[in-house]
Amino acid sequence: MELKKLDYDLTVCKVETITDIDMGTDFFFIGKTDEEMSLVCKTDDTPKKTIERDDGWKGFRIQGVLDFSLIGILSKLSGILAENNIGIFAVSTFNTDYILVKAENFEKALSVLSAEGYTIA
Repeated sequence: MELKKLDYDLTVCKVETITDIDMGTDFFFIGKTDEEMSLVCKTDDTPKKTIERDDGWKGFRIQGVLDFSLIGILSKLSGILAENNIGIFAVSTFNTDYILVKAENFEKALSVLSAEGYTIA
């Protein structure tokens, strides 16, 4: 399975409203529940007004479109990283999954996954 590195720094934050988000950027995730609205975006695109923010994330995605019948892909990846004391922040789209790790663990994460047979692009 191929993992594609994202070539930018990421931020995870809480925002009060979607009007604070630049919807014209090419990469972001919004999650909204009855308790909060979360945003994952390029650090350079982080809104000026955030409730909380956590900078210093890097990420990669599982390359290709994943069929919904596939089971355990994210679980396997997160398990390998957990065994190596690397925490993750995961987000999913209709097509695939994205895994974020803190920047200081990024190269170690890629190395560990490569050693487990994953192709890194």
